[in-house]
Amino acid sequence: MKAHYDVIVVGGGPAGSTAARFAASRGAAVALLEKDREIGIPVRCAEGVGEHGLASLVEIQPHWIARRITGAVLIAPSGAEVGLSSNQVGYVLHRKQFDYDLARMAARAGVEVYTKAYVQGLLMGKTGVTGVVVEHLGTRQAISATLVIAADGVESRLGRWAGLDTRCTLQDLESCAQVTIANYDGDPAVCRFYFSNESFPGGYGWIFPKGDGMANVGLGIAGVKADKRCAHDHLEAFLARISDKPAILSRVYGSVPCSVTLKTIVTDGLMLTGDAAHQANPLTGGGIVSGMIAARTAGQVAADAIADNDTSAQRLQEYPKTWAAGEGGRMNQFYRLKKFVFTLSDDAFNKIAKGILELSPEKRTMTNIFKAALINKPSLILDAIKLFK
Repeated sequence: MKAHYDVIVVGGGPAGSTAARFAASRGAAVALLEKDREIGIPVRCAEGVGEHGLASLVEIQPHWIARRITGAVLIAPSGAEVGLSSNQVGYVLHRKQFDYDLARMAARAGVEVYTKAYVQGLLMGKTGVTGVVVEHLGTRQAISATLVIAADGVESRLGRWAGLDTRCTLQDLESCAQVTIANYDGDPAVCRFYFSNESFPGGYGWIFPKGDGMANVGLGIAGVKADKRCAHDHLEAFLARISDKPAILSRVYGSVPCSVTLKTIVTDGLMLTGDAAHQANPLTGGGIVSGMIAARTAGQVAADAIADNDTSAQRLQEYPKTWAAGEGGRMNQFYRLKKFVFTLSDDAFNKIAKGILELSPEKRTMTNIFKAALINKPSLILDAIKLFK
């Protein structure tokens, strides 16, 4: 490693690699530091993305795609199944290959990528954050930077060290558990989403097919609901419900911030992006595309701020303002819907499903589902119409 970089990005996930790539593409000297030995490992994700959002960020490569998804089914507590009418296409990714290629794209843009680089602290000066202390391959060293971008996940350590409040309430922190199974016999082009406040309190369950009989089967529950029964136990019950003998290939556990974006995501010399800034979709928990959208802006603003010789919090405000005016505003709308939806009882979910099934198949859209769910909350219907038009 060099003694100094214009930008140091901490965290080699999609947000980190994207921020690094866009900063480098505007002329900044960038280092990307990943604590694990290899980019893309371990995979802590359901691996689902929408085609439209992803295509706006990168040229989609066929080898990233485990399965192309053309349908979705919502399952009520009663077992009633509502097939969604939609022309949208999604993908279940090979996240390991996807993340690896994003880092490779960053490297091709001039980013220096370092794995097994564990950041142990921040360097601080009169102008704010001035670099990091990192242990790389057994050697501990201080590396200075004009600007640091923290893409180090939920409740970002770097953010805390810089004095930012990165906490997420237990109500908004989803506790997630997932397995990949090898003997799934459902429709390989359809994702399945399960709703029940009894089985998935404050969240939902999912089955994302990966082709060749494989599927990611998982769930998320609100952190405040995990004190009596943890996500692992809920998942075991879910697995027993969908398969007599699930052939489990892997297990993964983690947390997802399903909240509004943090109030403050920049300070002098430092920016937060991706899960570190709580930029995942609060309703679904999906954070790949939204994190990359935010990171693109963060990288661009970082390079421009360095060119202006000004990395103060005031100069960096361009990043949160751009986010709030675009995707961040949508995340606020999703959060309002989430707060209501996950208070619904199982009887309410069943009633909604029954009403939607009375509609013709082409009218079984997300907009109409939310209109039915929000019948007593007319102020939220407009949010749903805007989000799912």
